[in-house]
Amino acid sequence: MNDPHQKPAFWVGNGLLGLALALLFFLGPLSELLGVWAIVLWMVLAGVGMYLITRDKGPTSNLPD
Repeated sequence: MNDPHQKPAFWVGNGLLGLALALLFFLGPLSELLGVWAIVLWMVLAGVGMYLITRDKGPTSNLPD
């Protein structure tokens, strides 16, 4: 069985989503410091992370149609 390796963009996307999760824990103090830009930063991190993860369609299926 072939074990395909994930592309680096997949891991970068996971890292960005992890960073977005960590940002949620500190959103209160960050919103006092940055204002509305804290939520904009969170949306950008989550959006780019999801884009990088879903950009890779994964391995192709070798099952017959």
